[in-house]
This record gives sequence, C-alpha cells and structure tokens, in this order.
Amino acid sequence: MEKQQEQHQFEEDLDVLEDDGCVLVLYNDDYHTFDYVIKALVDICRHTYEQAEQCSIIVHTRGKCSIKHGSYEELLPMHTALLDKQLTTEIVQ
Repeated sequence: MEKQQEQHQFEEDLDVLEDDGCVLVLYNDDYHTFDYVIKALVDICRHTYEQAEQCSIIVHTRGKCSIKHGSYEELLPMHTALLDKQLTTEIVQ
C-alpha cells in the first residue's frame, strides 16, 4: 500500500514539473538599444543586471535567447509586458 502511495506522489510531482515546461524567448530586432532591452529584462523578468546583459548579447549575436522558464501562467504577464515595450517575444512549450 505504501509503495502505491509513493508511486502516486511521484506521478503528481511529474505533473508539476511538466507544468513548468514553457520558455519565454526574446528575439532580436534592429530598433532597441542594449540598455533598453537590459532595463526591460531587469524590470519585467526580475533578471540581475549581469543576467540581462548576457541575454541581450546572446539575442544580438544568435537572434534569440531563452530568457525565462516557467509555467505558461507565470510567463504570460512577462510576455505581455515585453510586447507592450515593443520587444518581440514568444512563449514556447
């Protein structure tokens, strides 16, 4: 009986992990400065300055960067706020 309870708890834990399976991706553009993007990532995504700076460099050189992992519900307000700042983002599963 105890083994069945452990298996059930394990399956519930996996469900929770799967809910966090989304990624917020930021795409490069030719309009915004590094400082603008860094400030947006710090203010909206709660990145440290260094983390935001690294993400902006990756976006510039590779064209895109995964800037945040989490559930869809957690990422949606950040996605919307970044779009409001005219930054191109997408939530990917």
